Amino acid sequence: MWVWILWVVLGLLVVALAGFLALVMAMRTKNRRGLAIIRRFSRRFGRPIELRTAGEPGASAAVVRHVGRKSGASYATPIGVYPMDDDFLVYLPYGPGVDWLRNIRAAGSAELRVEGRTHRVAPQVVEPADALPYLSARDRRVARVFGVTDFLVLRRTPVVSGGAS
Repeated sequence: MWVWILWVVLGLLVVALAGFLALVMAMRTKNRRGLAIIRRFSRRFGRPIELRTAGEPGASAAVVRHVGRKSGASYATPIGVYPMDDDFLVYLPYGPGVDWLRNIRAAGSAELRVEGRTHRVAPQVVEPADALPYLSARDRRVARVFGVTDFLVLRRTPVVSGGAS
């Protein structure tokens, strides 16, 4: 009986390890098919859970609100941000071609909610050398393991009000 349970547990550990290695390899090699599977899984299961608290005080994620470049529809995407002077630094593990970034670049700006505060931001892709000093040692290791070489700075922009004179 115990041997059977041990084999089941060992089998589950092997499957979990294989899944993690497949994730790391897909991320490091930027394999289009692998990234598509990861993004679909994340969009289906991770995003709805993260959006419940994203952008609120104490949340692990911020939320970027943007408008679709083709559809004109409003979208909310949870993202991880790091403080970078007066701006915000973002990992781009899937590269700079993700839909939310393409939408923001087309519009020129977006709304970012972090720690309960909303900011108007403009995107700027930066080199790793400019971004890595703002990450903790742990976050630099994670970036290295997953092969993250693309980073984005969301620069705060002034809000222009269009009031009548």
